[in-house]
Amino acid sequence: MLSAFTARPIVELKQRDKSKIESILAYGDRVFVGLNTGSLRIYRVNETPEDDLNHQRDASTATATATATDGSEANGNDVQAKPPPKPRLVDLLREEEKFAKRGVQQLAIIKEANLLLSLSDGYVSLHDVQSYALQSRLEKTKGASVFAVTSNIVKDAQTGIPSIVSRLAVAVKRKIILWKWADMEMVEEGEGEGKGEISLPASVKSLTWASATKVLAGMDPGFVLVDVDSGSITDINKPGSNIGAVDAGVRFGAINSSGMSYMGMGGWVPKPMATKLAEGEMLLAKDVNTLFIDADDGKARDKRQIPWAQAPETVGYSYPYLLALQPAAKGALEVRNPDTLSLLQTIALPNAGVLHVPQPNISLAHAAKGFLVASERVVWRMAALDYDSQIEELIGKERFDEAISLLGMLEDTLLKDKEGKLREVRILKAHALFEARRYRQAFEYFSEAKAPPERVISLYPRSIAGDLAPEESVKDEESVAGEEDGSAEASKAMLGTTPSSTVGKSLLGLGRSGHSRADSDTSSIRSGKGGSAFDSSPSKSKESVTGRGMEGKDFAVAVNELCRFLVQIHGQLLKVLNPDGSLKEDTPHNKENSTIYPLIMHLLNSSSDSDDWTQQLKDVATLVDTTLFKAYMLVNPGLAGSLFRLSNFCDPAVVTEKLYESSRYTDLIDFLQGKKLHREALTLLAKFGKCEEMKEEEVMPQLRGPRRTVQYLQMLPPEMIDVILEFTEWPVRADRGMGMEVFIADTENAETLPRHKVLDFLASIDDDLAVRYLEHIIDELDDMTAAFHQRLVELYLKTVKDKESGEEKKKAELRDKLLSFLQKSGEYNKWRIFQMLPADDPDFYEARAVVLSKMGQHKQALSIYVFQLRDYEKAEEYVVPRQLF
Repeated sequence: MLSAFTARPIVELKQRDKSKIESILAYGDRVFVGLNTGSLRIYRVNETPEDDLNHQRDASTATATATATDGSEANGNDVQAKPPPKPRLVDLLREEEKFAKRGVQQLAIIKEANLLLSLSDGYVSLHDVQSYALQSRLEKTKGASVFAVTSNIVKDAQTGIPSIVSRLAVAVKRKIILWKWADMEMVEEGEGEGKGEISLPASVKSLTWASATKVLAGMDPGFVLVDVDSGSITDINKPGSNIGAVDAGVRFGAINSSGMSYMGMGGWVPKPMATKLAEGEMLLAKDVNTLFIDADDGKARDKRQIPWAQAPETVGYSYPYLLALQPAAKGALEVRNPDTLSLLQTIALPNAGVLHVPQPNISLAHAAKGFLVASERVVWRMAALDYDSQIEELIGKERFDEAISLLGMLEDTLLKDKEGKLREVRILKAHALFEARRYRQAFEYFSEAKAPPERVISLYPRSIAGDLAPEESVKDEESVAGEEDGSAEASKAMLGTTPSSTVGKSLLGLGRSGHSRADSDTSSIRSGKGGSAFDSSPSKSKESVTGRGMEGKDFAVAVNELCRFLVQIHGQLLKVLNPDGSLKEDTPHNKENSTIYPLIMHLLNSSSDSDDWTQQLKDVATLVDTTLFKAYMLVNPGLAGSLFRLSNFCDPAVVTEKLYESSRYTDLIDFLQGKKLHREALTLLAKFGKCEEMKEEEVMPQLRGPRRTVQYLQMLPPEMIDVILEFTEWPVRADRGMGMEVFIADTENAETLPRHKVLDFLASIDDDLAVRYLEHIIDELDDMTAAFHQRLVELYLKTVKDKESGEEKKKAELRDKLLSFLQKSGEYNKWRIFQMLPADDPDFYEARAVVLSKMGQHKQALSIYVFQLRDYEKAEEYVVPRQLF
């Protein structure tokens, strides 16, 4: 139960006093007590409700200290600190013995008019609030049974000037008689309006103001809402009733509303009761039946009935709680949450029968958090504990729904960090649901509370949460991992991941000897013979043990819900972080004027005032994406690829190791490429392509051979030329045609590679490759660089000269290429080439003639055609400049 209120008796009638308390009223530090003798006693309260609480705490502490001292210091030194003397709680200031002729049944104050109102002997009387002298008795109220007052701030319809308007409604048999005070003067409602009296179909038993102009009247046939301005009357109907019906039987609270006649029970008829709640809501009660309605129009709200065991004596509302005083024979006050209707506290108050809650009306709702309860002999003052303490108590008792509801009802000013408390309670509620395996509901609360991902992830086993996993989960998994260690090492050996053969083991983490924490990380992923982690067989149950009670299908559901949650967080992180982990330009670097600051603080699980969020956000992003990857690998490995083909912040070491261990090599290459870990990716591609230390059947077909490496290299930018050249060598040597695609493909990257470096690289492997590259950039890309033209001619010459006699056909082709290039190009060094051409080799006569012609030595060129080649047709076709003749 909740300790929302504490009860402290402030007025106790002496045994010799034969009077009985009939009514009570609180006004400032005064308590008015109306007696059955017609007397009125006025008390001054010397302490505030907060003082009451402090005294009770001090007394409790002193008692505990005394008990401890008596038990532990029995050494003859009995001197103990005495608690300070208790101050007098109340002082009797005055007693008006002839205040009324008979018992004072009801009291109220209209502060603005300085009036004290009383109901006695069937009349409502007006008294001066200072002298208590009778000012007038309202004769029209003869036979009155109950009255109700209200004060509200009302704007004048013509001037718009606000003023306080007070109203008095008196029930006299079947009538409601009305009075109004404006600007401290009484104005009878009937003057000029004809609405001073409103007749109802039955005797009025209770009156409750619903608003400044509407009063709720309770009768035996039911309840009606009366508009005192227009005089209109609205029946209050039960849900599902015909609103337009005239029959009183459809009204809520009618005599036969519960299917039985109260008149058959000795003439007893339950009292109709009502109280106004917060936010325009009212509660109607008759016997154990209840109905919540809208205070403005009287329409029933969709809300279940209060589960009262027996009909209360009276009901009330002290912000933010619903109060119900049980019959005097039981003497108990029930405190309920008006939202959840749960019973939060029961306070024993012997023979209590009167409940008085000061009306807040003009003041803030929480101004009336103290109230009074009285029996015939005692008046108790109810003091409310501070709301922060109440919230903490509910949390400590794991009544999270009640705490959430209470936080929702309380104003922000009444709590320290209401938003933070509400968020924390929702997270704790989510934790409780998670422990109960209600994962979907748990994550609804996590999302609503914007729970920090770190706290959510920590609920999972080490295979997902890593170092955030609870210790008991780690121990459970490590014991399971120890049993599987042998098979895991055998699997690694089969994949070629022994220390001596591991590629990039500093990154991949594949060459560790012995058992490591990373092994236990994956122990629940692997299933010795390829089984699912969600098998329900005994042999697989160990793999799904998490230390949190999750296994089998439960585990699958829990992980899937985590994936959805982390995807949302991933999207939020991309709003503030660039793919490289830097803050986006429009993201503020401090919390001033920052609309995104709350989001950042939620993600960081911190209220830090640090202006440097970048590294903290990067750490959170790494945790979120890495955990999401692990979760995908557990429940749906096919989704892992979709994660790291986009911008992500996954930890490369974790992802690489798990993908490698699970033989998801294609996904691994995509991940490394996305992380710009090109050297590591190409190293693995080389290993897969050449099937080094692995059997060919262990590598998927699309990774065998040089094709995948060539495709990868073609995507690299020109500034990575060193890496490109380093990893192109093996594809070129394995398949020249395919390897050369890196340099001669019709792509922007290939065309913009540094050509001098490419040429030197290819020439170091084979001159034929260099020739092919030069032909490509000169013939197809129109590169007019003289050095390239010169190099191509030299390579042609070198190749023709070096060809053995058995390759005459190849030599002829190269000579033709050389001759054709010498004719069409003018960018090479003519004199140097002429010197390189053999003068006595007939195969080079025509080449010498072409070069001489390019040099302007036409006579020598023509001489070669006529005397050495004896090709008179070419000689005749040779064009000699006119100036030579």
